[in-house]
Amino acid sequence: MNTASTAISPGKRAIRETALADLDGLRRRHPGAFAKSAMRRAFMIGLPLVMVLLAFGAMVWLDFSLVRIWNGLHRLGQFAVLMIPPAPEGRFMAFSIALGETLAIAFLGTLTAAILAFPVAFLAAKNVIPNIFVHFGARRTFDVFRSVDTLIWALMWINVVGLGPFAGALAIACADFGAFGKLFSEAIEATDGKATEGIAASGGSKAHQVRFGLVPQVLPVIASQVLYFFESNVRSATIIGIVGAGGVGAYLTELIRVLELKQVAFLILMILVTVAVIDFISSKLRMAVIGKSKMV
Repeated sequence: MNTASTAISPGKRAIRETALADLDGLRRRHPGAFAKSAMRRAFMIGLPLVMVLLAFGAMVWLDFSLVRIWNGLHRLGQFAVLMIPPAPEGRFMAFSIALGETLAIAFLGTLTAAILAFPVAFLAAKNVIPNIFVHFGARRTFDVFRSVDTLIWALMWINVVGLGPFAGALAIACADFGAFGKLFSEAIEATDGKATEGIAASGGSKAHQVRFGLVPQVLPVIASQVLYFFESNVRSATIIGIVGAGGVGAYLTELIRVLELKQVAFLILMILVTVAVIDFISSKLRMAVIGKSKMV
């Protein structure tokens, strides 16, 4: 007897065996439960076909060519050889400072976005604000912010506040404000309403219902989301540095342009190690926040 069978209780196993023995009879007595509608069959066949056609059309439109990839592999190999061995060549301290700047951009941008999005998310939650115009307006505001990519925000803020890490932090804050607002509001709407009903029944105000009924339920989820976005924004902060928004990206674009590939390899290695460490610590923190594990 396999493991799946032993996990089923004797009563459920008996019902399952009886149903399987009378499967043909069940099909005759309940044809509607077994028959798939023509619409469902067409959907199951048509959806993969449409996806294949769209993928093929996209490859044709973008001039996708395996031949070009194959012909360019030797060039990729040349780059790989020129990147070995990775070496800072006397710029380790400068790279470390730039990497610290990247971490600061990601941290400040993520924290600012979370602080700003948290109160507005309650306006976008239907179980907090029943007024359709208020939460509709709040949700569309979040959509506007998150529909613009971080790189575009960086280009806009560079023209407003100038080059440097301040523009990068503002870009991440704007992009994450919309994403956090959507996620936070959905987490608030998914809470159990019994807690707020109990507070209301005991005479609590709307503010008490939010403070003691909703916030304790959503806080672990929100903290987990913020930690995840921070580790993701470390990579984003590297990219926006290429357009002048501070951090290690400025060094990357400069070194690639002059083909100092050994320094590029060392810088990439520093980023990989940093991201791996942040990912490990962040995953431990997320598990601890949602109560699935301990930090030690």
